[in-house]
Amino acid sequence: MKQQYNTALYLRLSRDDELQGESGSISTQRDMLTQYCREQNMRIVGEYVDDGWSGTNFDRPSFQRMIDDIEDGKINCVITKDLSRLGRNYILTGQYTEIYFPSKGVRYIALNDGVDTEKGDSEIAPFLNILNEMHARQTSKKVKSAMKTRFLGGAHYGAYAPIGYKKHPEIKGKIIPDEDTRWIVERIFDLAAHGVGAGRIRSMLDKEKVPTPAWLNYQKYGTFAHIFEGQPESKRYQWTICNIKDILANEVYIGNSVHNKQSTISFKNKRKVRKPKDEWLRVENTHEPIISLELWEQAQAHIQSRKRTTKSGETQIFAGLLKCADCGWGLRYLHNYPTATRKEKRHYFCTTYSEYGKEKCSIHHIRYDILYAVVLGRLQYWIAEAHQKNDSELLQRLLKSGDKQRNAEISHTKKELAKAEKRLAELDNLFVKMYEDRAKEAITERNFAMLSAKYQEEQVQLEAKKQELQERLDKSAQDTDGAEKWLYLVRKYTELTELNAPLLNELIDKIVVHEKERDESGAKTQEVEIFYRFVGKID
Repeated sequence: MKQQYNTALYLRLSRDDELQGESGSISTQRDMLTQYCREQNMRIVGEYVDDGWSGTNFDRPSFQRMIDDIEDGKINCVITKDLSRLGRNYILTGQYTEIYFPSKGVRYIALNDGVDTEKGDSEIAPFLNILNEMHARQTSKKVKSAMKTRFLGGAHYGAYAPIGYKKHPEIKGKIIPDEDTRWIVERIFDLAAHGVGAGRIRSMLDKEKVPTPAWLNYQKYGTFAHIFEGQPESKRYQWTICNIKDILANEVYIGNSVHNKQSTISFKNKRKVRKPKDEWLRVENTHEPIISLELWEQAQAHIQSRKRTTKSGETQIFAGLLKCADCGWGLRYLHNYPTATRKEKRHYFCTTYSEYGKEKCSIHHIRYDILYAVVLGRLQYWIAEAHQKNDSELLQRLLKSGDKQRNAEISHTKKELAKAEKRLAELDNLFVKMYEDRAKEAITERNFAMLSAKYQEEQVQLEAKKQELQERLDKSAQDTDGAEKWLYLVRKYTELTELNAPLLNELIDKIVVHEKERDESGAKTQEVEIFYRFVGKID
């Protein structure tokens, strides 16, 4: 008696596969498979369609639903147009066709490739799986190349258009000004061009109940529901300083496009990584600007000047150097001018605390005069040492002074590297044991495939982390060269009586301010860490 097959039609099409045209479409796959089942008198129990899903991994909703139905005994035959529809990861595809499906008594057919497990193992199938993965790799390269060509031609791609713009209703990859929201961008740039800082702009937009980009997208597309549902109305107007700064730094508003700011780790691993600025792709005059070049330049000039001087013309010599020890944000400068009832006060405090309050961070307050005295004293000390000691003696001292901090960082990095290498070795052993367990049928094929995918993803991430840690260790080996560079800079100065911004930026990388603490006697103490250029923390 001929076996009755309860057949699943599996159909998949990724965005890259759409380049094939109609021959690879879902409807074409469906027609082909349905016709075959009709000719072979196979009973179709369901269609499983993953439209727009890559074949390089198997975390696809319909595919996983099909696997669940196989586990429940509803399916004993799976048909695809070809092996590439099942997947383009040759290891996992082979595991399903050669191990999982047979272990579940499921017949697998790839029509165009002539693969039918009822007729025995296909000698050509493993090679086809490798070729399918190579095709995915080459397609990834072609897509990146095609996207670069489109970017150079002025195309804009993204889930949403930037606030102030909307997607062109007819031309794909084109953005045009949005008359309903462009006024928000124009107001932000107008305020910045008149010297208003990002913090004050944020407060003004909040008080005027100007909707945020996230709220506008929620209204238009229903996205970000988890942010706004159940929240008070004020959430709609809760701008941040980062929002403002991002808009003011975005060249899209003067008609330029900047691409390639981030990319995926590989064609198999879609995790996003940030690209260095020198690899960004900048294209001018790609669309209609909202902001004139004159207004842009005025705003940028005020932004740059604000980094060094206040509105009264006072120089902020520590601007850009001070960091909060806990949240990592910069410290904000405040000058309280004297009045009849108040003394003059200049001080710094955490920007996160200033913007969000004690729920996010503490104040990390430090007086300007105390900070000035601490930094001046340390620089005077090192300048004097640079002129009094010979090179060899001072170089050894610099290296020794930084040994504790540097060695702690190196030790931590080495430990992290060792952990990554140990875990990679463990994964190798796990794969061997899994294959042995599978051969002994001590583990189900579904669990085997699931764990294989999980472990491979972890391997990719660990390899990336291992490379990053090794680069960090290689960089730490340049200490002597860095000490010589810093010594050269310090010796440019003789008697130091006052500080200024150029000097500080030449000699210091950052100054980390900790929160005040009380000792056993009740007296307040505060740690200030100075990280010098090229040599780090040596005090």
